[in-house]
Amino acid sequence: MRKEDKHTNIEQIVETIKEYGHFYLTNTASLNAAKTSDLRRECNKQGIKLLVVKNTLLQKALESLDTDYSPLYGSLKGSTSVMFTNVANAPAKLIKDFRKKEEIPALKAAYAEESFYIGEDQLDALIHIKSKNELIGEVIGLLQSPAKNVISALQSGGSTLHGVLTTLSER
Repeated sequence: MRKEDKHTNIEQIVETIKEYGHFYLTNTASLNAAKTSDLRRECNKQGIKLLVVKNTLLQKALESLDTDYSPLYGSLKGSTSVMFTNVANAPAKLIKDFRKKEEIPALKAAYAEESFYIGEDQLDALIHIKSKNELIGEVIGLLQSPAKNVISALQSGGSTLHGVLTTLSER
């Protein structure tokens, strides 16, 4: 590969990393063509971009960014496919579902919600990760809960009181 081509590929990887908030490093080398097509089809359905990259080019792209991605460098061995996504847990769910049919793709590492997950054993943790918007929604729901309970109690108390007064007036 010519030096100009390498530079262009590095720039494309950098732009893709900036476009998506999260990415997973996986090993899909032992998939045949049909199974790779199935994986790509599933990725497209779920809004995940799958790229097969050279480890050195990916590392140079990561080094050129402001964020320190050095914890991921140890995972850049062998064949590497990168799953880019805007939903942090979507690739983890896809990998788990795909494994019901195949043993791969194998998770090498992931960068999700500004955290690093290294190793295959992190797949379950990644499946259960919540996005910032989901967490904010839960906090708002918890904050609204006491106020809703007070309003509900006042409303039901008023109708109960009204019911008691109606019953007494009928007697």
